[in-house]
Amino acid sequence: MLIGVPKEIKNHEYRVGLVPASVRELIGNGHKVIVETKAGGGIGFSDADYKAAGARIIGTAKDVFKKADMIVKVKEPQAGECKMLREGQILYTYLHLAPDPAQTKALVKSGCVAIAYETVTSPHGGLPLLAPMSQVAGRMSMQAAAHCLEKAQGGSGVLLGGVPGVEPGKVVILGGGVVGSNAAMMAIGLGADVSILDRNNMVLDNLCNRFGATAKTVYSTNDAVERLCLEADVVIGGVLIPGAAAPKLVSKDLIKRMKPGSVVVDVAIDQGGCFETAKATTHAKPTYVVDDVVHYCVANMPGGVARTSTFALNNATLPFAVALANKGYKQALADDPHLCMGLNVHHGKITNEPVAHDLGYDYVPPKDAMA
Repeated sequence: MLIGVPKEIKNHEYRVGLVPASVRELIGNGHKVIVETKAGGGIGFSDADYKAAGARIIGTAKDVFKKADMIVKVKEPQAGECKMLREGQILYTYLHLAPDPAQTKALVKSGCVAIAYETVTSPHGGLPLLAPMSQVAGRMSMQAAAHCLEKAQGGSGVLLGGVPGVEPGKVVILGGGVVGSNAAMMAIGLGADVSILDRNNMVLDNLCNRFGATAKTVYSTNDAVERLCLEADVVIGGVLIPGAAAPKLVSKDLIKRMKPGSVVVDVAIDQGGCFETAKATTHAKPTYVVDDVVHYCVANMPGGVARTSTFALNNATLPFAVALANKGYKQALADDPHLCMGLNVHHGKITNEPVAHDLGYDYVPPKDAMA
């Protein structure tokens, strides 16, 4: 199979679909890899590094899309990239289709086979290709929040860890999954007063065992969300429903009643966000203010630490890329039901049920679509 790696073009996105070591692995399995020039420059890899791994360097994204059987990316294809996709071409990347009807329409029109990292599952019920970026984003969320709390950034001027004689800042984390637990770890490390909300009692039990008395675990109800958000200096939104739009847990009215200078960080913004006032921002302009509350809603947070993120992502995505290339996508999906869960679009049909439900498409089960 001929595998293509274009340069990412989303605002301040420096990650790359394959690092040279991953290229070498695919070539070792008998495949060919073409890489757009300077695709790895943002994380310190030159064209020479890719050539040394066995890749061929291509001058433009257009030529990469034209030649490749499978496109391996990081972020969802932008409008111009969607137009370059063709019937039957495999697209393997993050998609986040539920809050993005324009991209969904473009992928349906292209006739491509779109496999989304974020809906591939694991035998244990997790999301193995989303997990490494959720770990990064969860940890980054506290760095971002601490910075946004500074007075010069529009925040209330609270130091999350406090100092002797001054109480620490209060952090509320919505969702105790991968994002929430990593955000909590960083917040606890800073010395903040931490509360984590979730509706899964097993998750709450695991968090309690992990963090002990250093964090408060709270069963999530509307009352609990309201009470804790009104007291908070920072609220982290880390709730995810695989494939579907994130639930709106914090209303406009609640934002209006929060403390002036408090900060919300919506890590769920890729799936539409869990704050009603959330709208996607970029690393170039990461924040905005609504009712004196600072909103940080960067849609590709891990891109800010692109080198760490790319290696972590490749560790998770490479085995599936090898399977898709070695077997062809139909056999690879048939052999692995967890990889099959990643199939979102197939020759103009929506094959992910939450996406179909949220965007009003007919749902076609993957097996039926591929039959």
